[in-house]
Amino acid sequence: MFKNQIAGLMQKVQKAQEDIQKAQEQLAQTEVTGSAGGGMVEVVMTGKHQVRRVRIDRQILADDPDMAEDLVAAAVNDAVNKVTALTEKSMAEATQGMPIPPGMKIPGLF
Repeated sequence: MFKNQIAGLMQKVQKAQEDIQKAQEQLAQTEVTGSAGGGMVEVVMTGKHQVRRVRIDRQILADDPDMAEDLVAAAVNDAVNKVTALTEKSMAEATQGMPIPPGMKIPGLF
């Protein structure tokens, strides 16, 4: 009986590893958009935290360059938060049914 439980757990672990790898591949291809200042600044970032594009309203650059800098930082932070939330959701789905304590970080994923 104990062997059957271990075999079942090992199958779950193997499936979870496959699901995690698929989720990581999908996240790498996913792009999110962070924004600030009511859309005056937008940052497009991949699921691997690589910034692909930055769009800054030219008027804010001319009117208040200091504010533009603050808005870029806020838009990047918004994109990072969206990637983090998306990653946590994807990993929760990939490890569903596994006895992983809530809040546990899986190395290499977060």
